[in-house]
Amino acid sequence: MANLKEIRNRIVSIGSTMKITSAMKMVSAAKLKKAQDAITNMRPYATKLTELLQNLSATLEGDAGSVFAEKRAVNKVLLVVITSNRGLCGAFNSNIIKDTQRIRLENYKNQEVAILTIGKKGNDILSKDNEIFMNESAIFDHLSFENVSVLTQKIMDSFAAGKFDKIDLVYNRFKNAATQIQTHEAFLPIESQGDKTESNTDYIFEPSKEVIVEQLIPKSLKMQLYKAIRDSYAAEHGARMTAMHKATDNAGEMKDELTLIYNKARQAAITGEILEIVGGAEALNN
Repeated sequence: MANLKEIRNRIVSIGSTMKITSAMKMVSAAKLKKAQDAITNMRPYATKLTELLQNLSATLEGDAGSVFAEKRAVNKVLLVVITSNRGLCGAFNSNIIKDTQRIRLENYKNQEVAILTIGKKGNDILSKDNEIFMNESAIFDHLSFENVSVLTQKIMDSFAAGKFDKIDLVYNRFKNAATQIQTHEAFLPIESQGDKTESNTDYIFEPSKEVIVEQLIPKSLKMQLYKAIRDSYAAEHGARMTAMHKATDNAGEMKDELTLIYNKARQAAITGEILEIVGGAEALNN
């Protein structure tokens, strides 16, 4: 039977762990509410803006100023991988890292692939075996549309300069607190969705198509990346809240089991002491 003091110390240690995991769960739950409201309110606008740009892109071919819709032979690829700066969120980061490695080996096996990491966890792992073009993990310290716009402009400039022929986003899309969807979507060049007949809507341009496209494309791309980061941010807190909830439950079960073992050991020790007392009394009487 285990030593009573060792069991008691383990029970105290597990109790302290439960307090930490429970506190982390409550913090993530509070942050999740705010992050969920932000992404839920943003999605309709971002989706409609992207849809408008994709429909309009069918009319951009051959027009001046449509460098971001230009289709090139794909030789150099940039994967923008969004993870988190902190751990203790289950398989949130490992799923994205595995998905990135799969995309690199299956989709771009014959291409030169570079990676832009947003999140320290992804950067720590992916930097070991991949070329890191840029690490922008500090963006989570002050997550705002303005800061994401600066990053998006750097990516757009790299594509316009011909450093990359294709740019994709890899991130966790928020569905609910318990579910995150690994998402791989094209970022640049801009691709139209559906048939040309469906996307070739009869638009009236004011002041002109060139001016509108020049302003719409950067705004849409910045909003697309900002939405992806916001999605990942909300998914991170959902994953952490779920992971800490499970950790708290598991710690509670372990504590109950150890308490039962402690009580059995304590009862056995008391019984042993009683037997010794009775045996000593019998010996004196004899």
